[in-house]
Amino acid sequence: MRQGPRGAAALPREILYSGSFLRLVRQGTWEYVERPGTTGIVGIVPVTDAGELVLVEQFRVPCAAPVVELPAGLVGDKESQAGESLEDAARRELEEETGFRAARLEPLTEGPNAAGSSASLMTLFLATGLERVGPGGGDADEDITVHVVPMRGIAEWLEARRREGRLLDPKIYAGLWFAGRRA
Repeated sequence: MRQGPRGAAALPREILYSGSFLRLVRQGTWEYVERPGTTGIVGIVPVTDAGELVLVEQFRVPCAAPVVELPAGLVGDKESQAGESLEDAARRELEEETGFRAARLEPLTEGPNAAGSSASLMTLFLATGLERVGPGGGDADEDITVHVVPMRGIAEWLEARRREGRLLDPKIYAGLWFAGRRA
């Protein structure tokens, strides 16, 4: 655990609730969520050779709305994925959610997923050399729509989705910014 500016790591931790996928923790005056059994979160910025961004859309129950987002997922959250590397998880999630396989993955950045409410860190990867190998759509618990959008006009496309009532995950913009620095 990383130490905060006032020695937060030294504060006693109290488990308030532990469910199948989430644990609610109190540490000092902070209450936050942990993901037991995971070693991180990966987000993928998939860009095709034709200059298109591959995005996913799915209904998110906590938001009560469809959300357009980068393909992403948990690392090592299932017993069969124990010990999985960040890169292996990014490759698995990309193919599972979008049906694309990447020839190259490049780490872009790492940081907190939701610093005020979660202990999780996310690593963003740039995925290039994409090849369509399946339909995507996620696993049995997901109902994902895949969008392949030309980078030219991406801001307008996203704004149109927002006007239609979809929520836009701001990590899309962060991913585009970090990927643009590599170009």
